[in-house]
Amino acid sequence: MKEELQVAEAKTKPTKESVPGFLKKIPDAQRRADCLALAKIMEEITGTKPQMWGPSMVGFGSYHYKYASGHEGDCFMTGFASRKQDLTVYISMGFEKYGELMKQLGKHRTSKSCLYIKRLSDIDISTLKKLLKASLKDLTAYTKAQKAAAN
Repeated sequence: MKEELQVAEAKTKPTKESVPGFLKKIPDAQRRADCLALAKIMEEITGTKPQMWGPSMVGFGSYHYKYASGHEGDCFMTGFASRKQDLTVYISMGFEKYGELMKQLGKHRTSKSCLYIKRLSDIDISTLKKLLKASLKDLTAYTKAQKAAAN
């Protein structure tokens, strides 16, 4: 008897929810203002409108990925989420390549592709913009290389 492999469906995918409606519901006034400012910055840099991904992430643009394992899916190019402790900024390419920018950024923590900040006033906004631009440039090159390798 042949078994079929079940592929898990991605939980984080675009929704039809309103980004302005979501942001207006953020209870803390300072966090809400930071999220609105971050949305404006990301829209300016990506040239795309914000879209809700899942119930709590605001994403900009999208790309298709495929891992060597065969797992593939779609994700936003950059985005953010207002979490209980921090404002989380998603940098798809991670931070290893951006050491000098990270030194100039200000007060933050990171994990693999998440930048955690308490408030925008804790960081240098012009450095954040440089980081977002560099990451998006590298992500675009990466996805082009993946497409070329697939053909």
